[in-house]
Amino acid sequence: MKKTIRDFDLKDKKVIIRVDFNVPIKDSIIDDDNRIKQSLETINYAIENGAKVILLSHLGRVKEESDKEKNTLEPVALRLSELLDKEIIFVEETRGEILEEEINNLKSGEVLLVENTRFEDLNGKLESSNDLELGKYWASLGDIFINDAFGTCHRAHASNVGIASNLPSGIGFLVEKEVKALEGAIKDPKRPLTVILGGAKVKDKIGVIENLVEIADYILIGGGMAYTFLSACDINIGKSLKDEENIEFCKTMLKKYPDKIILPIDTINAKEIKENVETTECFIKDMKDDDIGLDIGHSTVKLFKEYLLDSKTVIWNGTLGYSEIEEFSTGTKEICEVLKNMDAIKIIGGGDTASAIINFGYKDYMTHISTGGGASLEFLEGKQLPGIKIISEK
Repeated sequence: MKKTIRDFDLKDKKVIIRVDFNVPIKDSIIDDDNRIKQSLETINYAIENGAKVILLSHLGRVKEESDKEKNTLEPVALRLSELLDKEIIFVEETRGEILEEEINNLKSGEVLLVENTRFEDLNGKLESSNDLELGKYWASLGDIFINDAFGTCHRAHASNVGIASNLPSGIGFLVEKEVKALEGAIKDPKRPLTVILGGAKVKDKIGVIENLVEIADYILIGGGMAYTFLSACDINIGKSLKDEENIEFCKTMLKKYPDKIILPIDTINAKEIKENVETTECFIKDMKDDDIGLDIGHSTVKLFKEYLLDSKTVIWNGTLGYSEIEEFSTGTKEICEVLKNMDAIKIIGGGDTASAIINFGYKDYMTHISTGGGASLEFLEGKQLPGIKIISEK
């Protein structure tokens, strides 16, 4: 069992907390501050227990010098100050004398935010490649390390694995919640357990399918990946997305688990992918050669609903249509509506699925919405996440 922030005496200690402040920012305005709000419980706990709090986070991708201006964490520091109702010391450096002096001058209960850790990627991807010296340097700035950035736990970076390799470490409340929710859903689920899988390509979900097909009672497949499975059944899918390389994988899964894997029976189509386009709805077998399947149809929603209403645990990863466009968002919205009224454990993988559910107004009806798309996906694959694996055991 991993240590948590509760297992440490934080008073007067310099506590480095890896948070996930990778929020959408446009023209210095934060579009969605959910990830900042999710970090507050751990930060407040550290403040209340007398820690000198040092926050590290990445923001966006930093490949060239010009990326630094749009990916500075300064707007985050301002928003965090508002949310905590206290001053945040923001240091526009990732290393050096200025940073060290500010940290050495920290008083218990104060909070300092270091500039975007990925600024270090400009010098040979030191952050993203988990450069040993950078990890040691950042570790030298603190006494204790707490990882509360679930969204990066599937990556071995200098700001998580690197620091944890050199300091006593634990996880924060956010990571603890993520692990408990996801672990509970796949290791000791209330049954029946139904998994909803969507998204574009089969190749992105092979590991998840292989792991969860052994655990789940049913897997409902939608999104772009459904058409590859349908093609594996020798069904004409028109011009729909098709993952040619993984047709044989789909055939194998369907042959081995014919009663577990449930495919769409109808589809909403268009001739091109754009807003305000004319759509048609038909049964799968009636798709035309120039149709592009872009959402599950109403009969499929009814079919999926039959399986879902009997379920006690639901795991959902991947939208069921091209839900960014209104015309192809119906399937995802309808399944949200089904889940809304269910008395079951409902676990939502991060990324596009989480964004869709939040944007469609169903956030409060889900048991847990993951803050990490890639991390939750790898967790569901049964992989050990390096950012958690390195954390000290109790």
